[in-house]
Amino acid sequence: MTRSVMWIPVVGGLIGLVIGLAYVAAGSVMPSLLAAAVAIGVGLILTGAFHEDGLADTMDGFGGGVGPEETMRIMKDPASGVYGVAAIVMSLLLRILSISLLSSTVALVFLPAIHAMSRGGSIGLMALLKPASTAGLGAAHEGLNLRRQAVTGCLLAVLIGVAMIGWWGAAFTILVALGAAAIGMMARRRIQGYTGDVLGAVQQVGEVTSLVLAAALASSGVYESLWWK
Repeated sequence: MTRSVMWIPVVGGLIGLVIGLAYVAAGSVMPSLLAAAVAIGVGLILTGAFHEDGLADTMDGFGGGVGPEETMRIMKDPASGVYGVAAIVMSLLLRILSISLLSSTVALVFLPAIHAMSRGGSIGLMALLKPASTAGLGAAHEGLNLRRQAVTGCLLAVLIGVAMIGWWGAAFTILVALGAAAIGMMARRRIQGYTGDVLGAVQQVGEVTSLVLAAALASSGVYESLWWK
């Protein structure tokens, strides 16, 4: 399990590539907005909406819980409350709208990088915080030689980003790190550590904010200065 942690960004990059290919294929027969929705749907099928579930549970717990025990109880509840539903709706809307602004070439380059780097933020948090529970994904890594593998995985995520989008990868890395830090500080204050749901929330925040930045770059014409243009 420890050895698999460092490869999570690589798997994320491959998932991003499949989503990008789905966007290109769908875009050849339908408008970009619909193609982006299809691509996001493909991503949900590939991952089983694993990260979206973590985002919803985390937002429900942090938004409605009072104290660590109640927060954890809400996060473990399979039902989604208003905070969780709102978070998922916003995540889907922002991702679909942002991807729809990307050209086919840009999407094939940026989506693998963004999916790799957003997962790098998750495993980075695993190296900095302790699991908040004795059960679940977080606790499964407790006691393992995790820090070195997580650092290696984070470096792989950054390398994938820089390799795909050049030095703009540094800006995306900083954005993902800030999102991970914000979620991590909330998790430490609310439940004294991380859970699998928190890691999913970190990935979602990193992906959403990165796609919004990518869309902003597309609108401003910055892409013309990237190394592969």
